[in-house]
Amino acid sequence: MKPNLTHIALHVADLQACITFYQKYCQLNIIHERHASKDIVWMAEKGREQELILVLMSDGPKRSAVDQGYGHLGFAVESKARVDQLALQGKEDGILIWPPREEPYPVGYYCGVVDPNGNFIEFSYGQPLGPGAKPIDEEPCFTTFINQS
Repeated sequence: MKPNLTHIALHVADLQACITFYQKYCQLNIIHERHASKDIVWMAEKGREQELILVLMSDGPKRSAVDQGYGHLGFAVESKARVDQLALQGKEDGILIWPPREEPYPVGYYCGVVDPNGNFIEFSYGQPLGPGAKPIDEEPCFTTFINQS
């Protein structure tokens, strides 16, 4: 069996602020938490609790944009309108970093916000992943890329 990506774990400075952010912006739910030497919370999308989770761990350093580069977590959404809504919400909350923009396939339409710990979060529509994705066989450049791996 090949390795299967199951989770992404992030140390964060303010655990509660990050939980609130991921609930509000990404609709992630807490599925597990434990409190030992560090507080640890597992979060997931409804129905994907056994596929991919985000693990948040307390007592981490806050990241700066300078350290970040273009690294980010990407979330697919159901429409361009939803990207626009999240961008507007991010602007109102003072956390918008990339206004909505359209780029050639496979990038699609996206915007970005920054979480309370300084991690960049992208919301996209039209990538070959998640809602709005075309079947892979309709996009030759993507099919060629994935068949080479």
